[in-house]
Amino acid sequence: MRKIVLSAAMSTALLATTLAVTQSSFAETTAPTTRTATGATTAPTDYVVLYDVGTSDVLARAAIAAAGGTVLSSNAEVGYAVVTSTAADFAEKAGAAAGLVGAAANRTIGAAPKDAVDEDDAVERLSAAELAGTGGNVSLKALAARKPTEEPLASLQWDMRAIGATAEGTYRTQPGSKKVSVGVIDTGVDGSHPDIAPNFDAELSRNFVTDLPDIDGPCEVEGCVDPADVDEGGHGTHVASSIGSPINGIGIAGVAPNVNLVNLRAGQDSGYFFLQPVLDAITYAGDAGVDVINMSFYVDPWLYNCRANPADSPAEQQQQRITIEAVQRAIDYARSKGVLPVSASGNGATDLGAPGVDTSSPNYPLDEEGNPADARERTIDNATCLDVPAESNGVVTVNSTGPSGRKAYYSNYGTEQSDVAAPGGDAYDTPNGRVSPAAQVLGAYPENVAVAEGAIDENGEPTLPSVIREITEDGKSAYYQYSQGTSMAAPHAAGVAALIVSEYGKRDPAHRGTLTLDPDVTEAILLGTATDTACPVPAEFTYRRYSATAGELVSTATCAGPADDNGFYGEGVVDAQRAVSAF
Repeated sequence: MRKIVLSAAMSTALLATTLAVTQSSFAETTAPTTRTATGATTAPTDYVVLYDVGTSDVLARAAIAAAGGTVLSSNAEVGYAVVTSTAADFAEKAGAAAGLVGAAANRTIGAAPKDAVDEDDAVERLSAAELAGTGGNVSLKALAARKPTEEPLASLQWDMRAIGATAEGTYRTQPGSKKVSVGVIDTGVDGSHPDIAPNFDAELSRNFVTDLPDIDGPCEVEGCVDPADVDEGGHGTHVASSIGSPINGIGIAGVAPNVNLVNLRAGQDSGYFFLQPVLDAITYAGDAGVDVINMSFYVDPWLYNCRANPADSPAEQQQQRITIEAVQRAIDYARSKGVLPVSASGNGATDLGAPGVDTSSPNYPLDEEGNPADARERTIDNATCLDVPAESNGVVTVNSTGPSGRKAYYSNYGTEQSDVAAPGGDAYDTPNGRVSPAAQVLGAYPENVAVAEGAIDENGEPTLPSVIREITEDGKSAYYQYSQGTSMAAPHAAGVAALIVSEYGKRDPAHRGTLTLDPDVTEAILLGTATDTACPVPAEFTYRRYSATAGELVSTATCAGPADDNGFYGEGVVDAQRAVSAF
């Protein structure tokens, strides 16, 4: 699960029709605060305003205007609007207005981060120092003996073999259909990557984010709105390739190598996923006829959104309540339109049924040193606090496993929260507990990101053992990167879900030429065909990792529940072959 790609960050965005307005608003919100004699006016602030159920868009807009807000965009079906206001008491008035649930600040401008790396990123992208001594880059000559039916790097894809997505398995019997689309709600997808391009759906892809210089750095394009085929972080491209890299004689193949990949960008370059673009991406998926969405993130700035945590101010409590409710409405809307939402469970090695303490929230805005300005210790109550969207209703929540099949050391878990498990990598799941890049998951890596991160040299050669280069027949370079995380596990489950729709779906009358399947049916088959996996014995499992930078690390996690439904594996490890031969 990605919270930042190489630094700490993420923000807001508006629909394409309002991007120009948003950019203007951003320029204004960086200005110094302006106050009247009574202190009633501030610099413009953007809000997500949630309507009461049943309130029309017309009445809601009138209530927003009366409270001192200006609507930038609205979603009448789900019941929310993006609003700007200079009124210092706008949120208070909106919360008291008839027809409105309330207003949550969409973003607050902070200082730019300075080489900050959060815990999720440290899990997913092990440092060069940690990888030192693990061997050189994989030589493609050593892979030349692969089977003729396999992709060049198939021998490195233990993850696909673990779920039956192979040349002898589902690639032969059901590789997915071009009539099925999977939406990748992430930092973007590199539509030009040689192992993404054949399946990339440029027509359906959208970018719901405006780059924000305060956290994302200088804008790459005029207007700070990247094209819908760009990934400046690499996370979304890796996720997309696990779902659906094609069988094209290049690199790897995904779980469902024939399905359409749709970029639904909701994350900033820097990695933050704020409420409004997440809502827009989820609801758009429903309107566009997308069949499955993958969500390998949590909604910032709160790791856990709590309805009434005493450590939070009334405004912060309202922000979190609105996040919980608004995301739930968006998910309900998407499912009603035929979308199955799939989410990563998170990389905190936490029992989500007893999360304990959160010290990282809110993770935005940042102070002048690039650290969260308002983060504090909070006791997390499982009854009133949720990891969103992982714990939202109607979401298939996925834990991560390593090559041996064990729950990955970093993966969250929990008897209430875990639906299934899938390969996500565990660099320390080796015979001696020492790090190996090959124990992680190999996925596509954008060349522009590899250059920016120094992962390749001036000749295009990898500088890290976690990066692989392949030269295609037309002389282009295709790069791949080992990563690990529940972010990598979720797309394996999403890919299997796409195979299920491909196998059992019916013609979609709302979207000509495509297939659809009731998400309840897709979910039932996905969970029902997963391989039951019992808790370890003893149930308290001990992880012993030997870190090059920190020495021996010991941690434990306790599994509860029977083999067919427990806290580590949910209803089992997803199985592509069983899923498409269930009937």
